[in-house]
Amino acid sequence: MASTTLKATKLSDLQIPLEDVVKATNNFHDDNIIGRGGLGLAYKGQLQRSGNFIKISALRLDRKQGEGEVEFWTEISVLSDLNHTNLVSIIGFCDEKDEKVIVTTYAAKGSLKEHLRNPNLTWTQRLQICLRGGSNINSSTILLDKNWEAKLSGFKISIKQLLNRMDRVILSEPIGLKGYMEPEFQKIKGVTHKSDIYSFGVVLFEILCGRRAYIENGANRFLSTLVKYHSGKKTLEEIIYPDIRNQMSTGSLRIYVELAYSCINDDRANRPNMDKILEELEKALKLQLRRENIVRLFS
Repeated sequence: MASTTLKATKLSDLQIPLEDVVKATNNFHDDNIIGRGGLGLAYKGQLQRSGNFIKISALRLDRKQGEGEVEFWTEISVLSDLNHTNLVSIIGFCDEKDEKVIVTTYAAKGSLKEHLRNPNLTWTQRLQICLRGGSNINSSTILLDKNWEAKLSGFKISIKQLLNRMDRVILSEPIGLKGYMEPEFQKIKGVTHKSDIYSFGVVLFEILCGRRAYIENGANRFLSTLVKYHSGKKTLEEIIYPDIRNQMSTGSLRIYVELAYSCINDDRANRPNMDKILEELEKALKLQLRRENIVRLFS
């Protein structure tokens, strides 16, 4: 009973008035949207706390869908209990007037999505982001701090903490964005942990090619379709982001590309598990660092 009371008190301390959140996000203005997920939109903003302004991310539950209540409270509970260098920190939440919003810290450099074509984001840094980002669903929910280190955000965190999907098929709409959804979902209308692996594979190609998973008016709208086309023709190098191509060690690139393709395999059974993914990314990074050491030695 004491722990329950303590928890309730802890959560009450995190409550933020809706008025403050609205002001911080300029009334949830479209210009402040930084991500669009299955449960709602994420907005950046400036929240005034104790006389100072801090950068925030506000995850606004889409009440039109009539779901997400459990995920909302679970997310708050998990984030308020966890303190991890690779997770965003919770600032508070709003639960007023049919609005449910989770407010977290917003990393200094914004989301990975904003830096896919940033020439200052080196290949080594991109590999490190992949390792720290884990299997998070998309480049909008991987935030980058001032040192380019990845911070995870989004409702996905709590679901991964509490639901073991290793051998289960969840018959619901996937929490994701257009471009990250595996082809199999359209056939069987269900997701498993291998669905997450597919999404992460798309993120790997976003990082490699310097372009988003889906471009609304592009000739090649879906990145996954584009990379599979180039795989068949063995011409992937044509769409690698040119500003990082000359930085790569041959071995690092080979391991990375083979891994990324295995993640977006149309057959779920042939996709690797997360342990294998991290193992291969570690190898790719090790080879890349070895190349950089050699370059420094002879420069």
